[in-house]
Amino acid sequence: MDVLVSGATGLIGSALIPELDAKGHEVTRLTRTPRSEGDIRWDPDAGTIDGDLSGTEAVVHLAGESIAEGRWTEEKKRRILESRQKGTRLLAEKVAGLAEPPSVMVSVSAIGYYGDRGNELLTEESESGDLFLSEVCREWEAGTDPAREAGIRVVHPRLGIVLSTEGGALGTTLPIFKLGGGGKIGSGRQYWSWVSLGDVIGSIVHTIETDALSGPVNVVAPDPPTNAEYTKVLGHVLGRPTFFAVPAPAARVALGGVADELLLASARVEPTRLEETGYEYRYPGLEGALRHLLKS
Repeated sequence: MDVLVSGATGLIGSALIPELDAKGHEVTRLTRTPRSEGDIRWDPDAGTIDGDLSGTEAVVHLAGESIAEGRWTEEKKRRILESRQKGTRLLAEKVAGLAEPPSVMVSVSAIGYYGDRGNELLTEESESGDLFLSEVCREWEAGTDPAREAGIRVVHPRLGIVLSTEGGALGTTLPIFKLGGGGKIGSGRQYWSWVSLGDVIGSIVHTIETDALSGPVNVVAPDPPTNAEYTKVLGHVLGRPTFFAVPAPAARVALGGVADELLLASARVEPTRLEETGYEYRYPGLEGALRHLLKS
């Protein structure tokens, strides 16, 4: 299958492309700065894609302004939202207009869609929340409407907290935990619905290959822990204490809106549709996932 991938050099794209190659798929990278022959240049701000997309059989759209990096100034929030609105709609319109459109477009989203929901058990049928990231995710998903209206099967993997030593919640806090300075954030009662990077990749491939899947798909591990439970397991795997809790006000001072929406918000998300379609997790348990990542 010929697969077009945006965001190919990011955390997920860098891991996804070798997996697609290994399964015999042909991959074309959609990028702002082509680095090799065959790459296709795009500029969402200018509304241009410079290249021939004919023959594309599947699209995986990963590109967008980083949510976790940097403080959320008004300018940063504008870039986060507009990068998803413009980029997603541009790509959806382009592939929808092909003489032979691809059969599937996998356009990632996030569990930020649900907002801060306490202990409520959330499935793909749950309503959206009222945080900034909820709005971002709604607009992000709506950007694929042209593809959907053209009869392309559209899937939105709503990604949980992606565990990787290269970044995200684990990568950025790991040095602190290794020094024995880690601990729960705020009350620790907020649910942290996590997923290993390996299962992000596995689930994206699964959605490409599973014709029965369309619309939102929660990409999280089953039975999510609270932040306090997550912290305890990470400390156990590292053999380090986790006594140094970070009060919510301190997290807000240090990180601003990022703290409220990424660290303190509670989303107890279940992967209903992945389980219904027989996806087999590589790392369904938190301790096993952490031991694999940390080689512990």
